[in-house]
Amino acid sequence: MNRTKTTTSVLLLFLAFSGLILASCGKDTETEAKKTKVAFALLWTIDDQGWTTAHYHGIEYLQEKLGDQIEVSYTEKVLAADAERVFRNYAQQGYDIIFGTTFEHMDPLLNVAKDYPDIAFEHCSGFKTGPNMGNYFARMYQGEYLAGYMAGLMGFKNVGTVATNPIPEPIRGINAFTIGMLKGLKEGGHPFNADKVNTVVWLKAWRDAINETTLAETLVARKHDLIRQMADTPDSSVAACAAGVPAIGYGENAARYGADCALVSSVWNWGPIYVDKVQQVMDGKWQKSEYWGGFDKNNIVLSDFHASVPEAVRQKVMAAKEKLAAGQDDIFAGPIYDQAGKLMIPEGQKASDKDLLTMRWLVQGVSGSIPQ
Repeated sequence: MNRTKTTTSVLLLFLAFSGLILASCGKDTETEAKKTKVAFALLWTIDDQGWTTAHYHGIEYLQEKLGDQIEVSYTEKVLAADAERVFRNYAQQGYDIIFGTTFEHMDPLLNVAKDYPDIAFEHCSGFKTGPNMGNYFARMYQGEYLAGYMAGLMGFKNVGTVATNPIPEPIRGINAFTIGMLKGLKEGGHPFNADKVNTVVWLKAWRDAINETTLAETLVARKHDLIRQMADTPDSSVAACAAGVPAIGYGENAARYGADCALVSSVWNWGPIYVDKVQQVMDGKWQKSEYWGGFDKNNIVLSDFHASVPEAVRQKVMAAKEKLAAGQDDIFAGPIYDQAGKLMIPEGQKASDKDLLTMRWLVQGVSGSIPQ
């Protein structure tokens, strides 16, 4: 037997096998390197039962849909003072797309975006953009309109609303809810005071559990028949339930967090937006845009109705929802008057997106004023 030939054959086989292993390792490394890196800065903790929890559900949806194609990181409790540091840290680590998820992230995110032109940046709820920074939001006012429509159909005509900050987003939500209420009351044939179906008090914060509870309890004491939550916590809904008054939740499904009397909740659904934006980056097709989707893009959903909501009411609300999902958004179609009776949107016209995004007036039917 030729030992040299045998040894040479064995050596060649060993080298070939080693080459396969190295090639395999190289492919694994290559696959790992191709993962798209996605980062999120979150306003509060992922268990805040409101705004940040909704964004976290969106992150979970993103991970479920894109799986091992992406690498996801997030930082909690990113307030304005620390936001730029967090964004810059992610950019320095080579993340492919970075999301700022609250209004106060807008300027810090834009500052960092200018220094990293090859990274995609996305900001939630803002109005500024840059060559590599877009913004995105969801038309929550559509959900609030449906909640108001349901309330009106059920005959509620003295709602108390715990509003948050006096800026266009909550203002158009209050208006949409009130427009929906008035429509429901008229269709249901319920008598009502057209100037006072929705009384608004202001929290002047996105979340303040103690004051939110106090305001809700005050509205209950003043004999309001339904409490409308607008803050990023379910506390006003929970307080209403504790006092035996029904509520309507906001942002997340309030019934999951102790508000078992909530008739329905209008819920943020960020997941489809995150999948779309990240997929664009993966495909090399991302471009900055100003995105604002509603039921048509499944960016807003309604929770299940409470057992006390009549079937006929549910059917009417869902029929209205289907129209919105089909792109038929006539919520702010005229004629619409403000509190003083001034015609703001004439018949045959409807508010533009710019009108909605800059809204600083309250519709007829709202009791209360906008704080300065």
